[in-house]
Amino acid sequence: MRIRHLPLLLTVIVLLAVTAVQLARAQNADQAKAQRQAVVWTSGDPDVAHRMVLMYVHASQKHSWFDENLVIVWGPSSRLLAGDKDLQAKVKSMMDDGVRFQACVVCADMYGVSPVLRELGIEVRPMGEPLSRLLQDDGWDVMTY
Repeated sequence: MRIRHLPLLLTVIVLLAVTAVQLARAQNADQAKAQRQAVVWTSGDPDVAHRMVLMYVHASQKHSWFDENLVIVWGPSSRLLAGDKDLQAKVKSMMDDGVRFQACVVCADMYGVSPVLRELGIEVRPMGEPLSRLLQDDGWDVMTY
């Protein structure tokens, strides 16, 4: 009787082993997925810029807390950045360290600062659709300040 059940037992063991291997591969694929952060910077408050947004994102880049860091300059922050030389120097330093910056062209044009942002090396473009895609993408963590 024991021998009769041996093929069934072996089949169950093989199926369990195959399932375990597939689960391990799926888990490794999830872990290998890049962790990317997008920070939507909307605040026109210089304290928020200096003491939160730029400080945190720069540290995140330097310490590799995320594989990719993107700052989206949107609304009043574009006017603040265009008029603050200290913030501009910080942004240039961050860009040198690998942080990407983009800005909403509609907002920047409303404030008349698109040329200044472009001179800083910031990609100024329509951002509604790209931000919507980031929000829907599981590979991006999006924060707003």
